[in-house]
Amino acid sequence: MKLFFLTLATTLLLMTSASAADAPYRHVVFFKFKDNAAPAEVQKIETAFIELAKKIDTVKGFEWGTNVSPEGLNHEFTHCFLVTFADKAGLETYLPHAEHQAFVGKLKPLLDKVCVLDYVAK
Repeated sequence: MKLFFLTLATTLLLMTSASAADAPYRHVVFFKFKDNAAPAEVQKIETAFIELAKKIDTVKGFEWGTNVSPEGLNHEFTHCFLVTFADKAGLETYLPHAEHQAFVGKLKPLLDKVCVLDYVAK
């Protein structure tokens, strides 16, 4: 029984101390669209971002949503997109990718503010 708990503790320690190279790399993007952006235009951007995530093979996960927080601390950001890569190299492939650049070209005319945060998942 002691051996079981020792093995379990060792396994958990190894799992929690995995190197950053082994951890997922997250790219979080917050958007605030211009006040004059029509809802149909915003919806096209939402759809385009969903499609973008399917076009670049370094994207390992994707989710998004609009702000529903009752706290009022969103600083006017309305949309959050979370893109997951296996590692930083995945993001480095994604950012200059032609599909991403085309998406940014569609987005910029409608965008008022953006906030980007990248982190290594723990």
